[in-house]
Amino acid sequence: MKVLTVVGARPQFVKAFPVSEQLDRHEEVLVHTGQHYDEMLSSVFFEELPIPDPAYNLGVGSGSHAAQTAQVMERFDGVVDEEAPDVVLVYGDTNSTLGAGLVAAKRPVRLVHVEAGVRSGDWSMPEEVNRVLVDQCADLLCAPTDRAAETLRAADVRGEVVVTGDVMYDALLAVREHALDHSTIVDDLGLTGGPYVLATVHRERNTDSEDRLRSIVEGLASVSATVVLPAHPRTVAALEEYGLHEEAASALELVDPVGYLDFVALLSGAERVATDSGGVQKEAFYLDRPCVTLRETTEWPETVEAGWNVLVGADPAAIRTALTRPLPNPAAKPTLYGGGEAAERVVRALSHPSAVTADDD
Repeated sequence: MKVLTVVGARPQFVKAFPVSEQLDRHEEVLVHTGQHYDEMLSSVFFEELPIPDPAYNLGVGSGSHAAQTAQVMERFDGVVDEEAPDVVLVYGDTNSTLGAGLVAAKRPVRLVHVEAGVRSGDWSMPEEVNRVLVDQCADLLCAPTDRAAETLRAADVRGEVVVTGDVMYDALLAVREHALDHSTIVDDLGLTGGPYVLATVHRERNTDSEDRLRSIVEGLASVSATVVLPAHPRTVAALEEYGLHEEAASALELVDPVGYLDFVALLSGAERVATDSGGVQKEAFYLDRPCVTLRETTEWPETVEAGWNVLVGADPAAIRTALTRPLPNPAAKPTLYGGGEAAERVVRALSHPSAVTADDD
């Protein structure tokens, strides 16, 4: 079986590597769309993780949602012609996912969507549009949770639905000990002397609004603990545009984007996490780190219901309150996303979806 795997952004590189390891009995061809092209958002992940080198780099780069999606479609179409795969495998909810998914849906190949059925209910998020559309096109939908599978069945999707668990958990289990043994970033940043908060801010809703970004900086700066913010290029540009960079740099520990191993080490050492990322919410949950989500909605409501995540939007007072609330009890934390065997289940479902479905019953 020839599998054409499409990735384009940091979370997809992380999700892809445990699945790629399980695909060793098949022929995998990796396509990097180039949606994330910055060194610390892209190539460093191929250096750190056991992901095969991309056979193709589509060189899409930055641009509007329409431009990115159109370029992925146009350039990926030729790759499908060249490779004639049996399966096109896409991850998550990016423009790369949508572009490749639409191409595959119009071809005699099977489209497989990993992390299917996830919903925030917020149609102002481009990611929500992407994931819903790809789910409607997919032939096989690999849901990370029972809730996601129920959402898909309620939507009467045409493809087959299987519950696999979350491949990001597989990834974290695979690299955590290595990250802690080899990364020096916590020492390098002088963070060993006391508790710190790890923050990430990159969503357009937060970076494209001066009021929201100013409020988030104010909220993060209001806590007594050191706040470490690996700053996404979009965030740095916005801070500079709004005249906030000097204020943020004096109140927060602004650092360049970091690779996955360094990020896992920072996350492991943090007392709390503040983020607008979907993936980081789960990574915090897996590592028993309380999360404060700088959004009004989440695609991972289970983490909120379990008491490990709080939605605060861009309200400074709510950010401060959530970052100083009592820590939850790890002993009472539920298992939500499988036991670390999601990648194996995804690959098994490529050939025998009914067998994985039977496991779920």
